[in-house]
Amino acid sequence: MSQSRFIAIFMGAVLSFGIAAGAPPTFTYTSIDHPDAKSTSVSGINARGEMVGSYTGQTEPATVTHGFLLSGKDFTTIDYPGAVATQARGINSRGDIVGTHQGPNLAKAGSGGDIHGFLLHAGDSLPEAVDYPGHMNTIAQRITASGQILGCYHDHDTMGSMHGILVSEGNYSALDGTENGIDMEASMNNGGTPDSGLITGLYTDMVTGKVRSYLLSGGTFTPFDVPGSVATSAWDMNPSGEIVGTYIDANVKTHGFLMTGGEFFSVDFPAQGVKRTQAFGINPQGDVVGLYVDAAGVTHGFLLTRTRHPGE
Repeated sequence: MSQSRFIAIFMGAVLSFGIAAGAPPTFTYTSIDHPDAKSTSVSGINARGEMVGSYTGQTEPATVTHGFLLSGKDFTTIDYPGAVATQARGINSRGDIVGTHQGPNLAKAGSGGDIHGFLLHAGDSLPEAVDYPGHMNTIAQRITASGQILGCYHDHDTMGSMHGILVSEGNYSALDGTENGIDMEASMNNGGTPDSGLITGLYTDMVTGKVRSYLLSGGTFTPFDVPGSVATSAWDMNPSGEIVGTYIDANVKTHGFLMTGGEFFSVDFPAQGVKRTQAFGINPQGDVVGLYVDAAGVTHGFLLTRTRHPGE
């Protein structure tokens, strides 16, 4: 099937998506905690099962975070030089990692956030900066198999000036809502197919104030929501077009979601008293990563794997 035909079929299916009525796939959850951390979050996973995320040390304030790479059972800390906080957000099949770092002006009034992106090539020890020209803040959220970086930029007002971006071979381009005829000033590109021919992300509907998700291909913009939700945020997509993210239900509880095969499935870590679950990353095999907050308020990462049934 050609890329264009795949996109057309996939986008058409989105418009008829609903909450799954039948039995969900068989999900197996594994809790993930950095051994030296009081909180852990997992943001991305590649085809080899390598995961990236962030953690806060046992004796550190919550504003101090470190990025990490988890390969097998081994954690490697990632700290951007001079940063007060580092978050590793995405990893591709080559092992290239993208994320954000926050400088010392983070808490200063009028600083605009002091948030910057970074790219750490596989095998390198020092990351390089990713900053959208002419703007104060850049978030590098995801890196595709071909090395394209997805994320957003914003300035002092954060949401009002936030636009999804694509960085390809050093060239920066923005997703401008006016070009698509849609008022989507607060947008963020969060995942895509390997060549970024199909991109998913989130935006704020400036008329209703509702956070929604979208698919973007060749200038065609298709919004979508988890049925019955008051907010939907898509955070990643794999090459098969499966999407993961978070949604808030009518009772204002946060869940993860998996969008696959024309249906939405809720992702909720299966432990007593869990306060919320958020899904952030998915790899080509369909493994999902994210975070959950337990009954005591502690944040943990998780890995979700699925049992493949005959015919799937």
